Amino acid sequence: MSRGRGGQVGWRFALGIVVAALACGVVGLSAGDNPRRIVEEAQKRTFSRSERYEGLLQTFVASGKSAEKRWTFERIGAHGDAKSVIRFTDPAEVKGVAVLIYNHPGRASDQWMWTPAVERDRRISLQDRSTRFFGTDFTFEDLEEREVTQYDYASLGEEVVDGASTWKIQATPKRAKSSQYTKSILWIRKDNYAFARMDLYVLKQVVRRLNYTSLRNVQGIWTAREVKVTDLRRGSLTRLALDKVEYNVPLKDGLFTLQGIRRQ
Repeated sequence: MSRGRGGQVGWRFALGIVVAALACGVVGLSAGDNPRRIVEEAQKRTFSRSERYEGLLQTFVASGKSAEKRWTFERIGAHGDAKSVIRFTDPAEVKGVAVLIYNHPGRASDQWMWTPAVERDRRISLQDRSTRFFGTDFTFEDLEEREVTQYDYASLGEEVVDGASTWKIQATPKRAKSSQYTKSILWIRKDNYAFARMDLYVLKQVVRRLNYTSLRNVQGIWTAREVKVTDLRRGSLTRLALDKVEYNVPLKDGLFTLQGIRRQ
C-alpha cells in the first residue's frame, strides 16, 4: 500500500485500536475484488496529519469486578511511521505514566514506558509485546500500527454485523512480521469502510475480539467512539470510550520524545 501522509490507522487496533474512515471513493468494490484493495481503501479514508483524544477505559473481569482508567492519546506523522504518546490521567496510582511508541513500516514498533513515581523509563522488549497492558485486555502489540503490506489477504465473503453489510477478510502476517497473532479476521463496513469487528487468532483459536461501535463523523472522518475488546480466554472485557476527538491539531515533535514525556 502507498503510505501517504498521516491518518488514524486503517487497521490499527486500539487505539487505534480505533478505526476511522474519510470520504474518498473507490467505486464498485465487492468481496470478489482483491481484498487487499478494500483494506487499503479503509486505511486511505483515515487520512489526518495528527490526532488527539481522551479515553475512558473500563475493564470487567469474569468475577464481576470492574476498574476504570483514563488516558490521553496523541499521534503525529505518516501512517506506518507515526509517533504516538499515551498518558494516564486517572486513577492516582497510574497518573502520569506514559507510553511512547515509534512505529516503523517494515518492523515492530519501538516502545518506552515512563513511570514518574520512580522517575524511570524503560524500553518494552519484544518478548513483552504479548503481555496485558496495565490490566486491560489490550496487549502492548495492540498499541502499534499495522502496515498493510506486511500481511497477505483472502476474501471470506460478506456478512452483516450490527445491522451493517460488511466485507469479511482474512489477514495473515507474512514471515517478516513478528506477531503474537497467527491471523486476523476483519469485518469492514461497505457504506463507509469503517471497521465493524476484528477477531485475532492464535493458531486456530480466537483469543481477542474487537467490536467498533458508536460511529460518528468527526471532521469528515468516520470514527468509532467506542471499542469493546473481549479476551475470550480470560472471559474479560475492556471498553474504550473516546471523547474530545480532534484531527489535524497542531502538535510539536518535541512531545514525542523521551524528554518530552518526562516533562509532561
